[in-house]
Amino acid sequence: MALNICTIMGRLTAAPEIKQAGEHKYTAFSVAVDRSYVDEDGDRQADFIRCVAWNGTAEFIARYFPKGAMIALSGRLQTGSYEDDKGSTHYTTDLVVQQVSFTGEAKKDQPQQSGKKSGKKKTSYPQGYSF
Repeated sequence: MALNICTIMGRLTAAPEIKQAGEHKYTAFSVAVDRSYVDEDGDRQADFIRCVAWNGTAEFIARYFPKGAMIALSGRLQTGSYEDDKGSTHYTTDLVVQQVSFTGEAKKDQPQQSGKKSGKKKTSYPQGYSF
């Protein structure tokens, strides 16, 4: 039995753009995913994961997720290679998106609602994490 499932959550590094490949629409983009540790200089490291989404999934991402938005993605890893003009071979790894989810992150352009306090203590999570 084979298993190829990958789930990531991070921030879009650029606004996704819809492109056409034959009769199919797609968007290719990168997601910055924070690592769970801080290096010796106190800096948080991130991995930049290349992703591709097709057709309706691509349109949904392009419509609802701008640059910098937190996004949760699930799909399969796909590897490939290509040869450049100089004859060098380059290898690629992409997350082919099958599911996309909002993370529950509050929109930055909307003011927080004021009203009765719920009495719940607000939990603070490390930078880049939102539940």
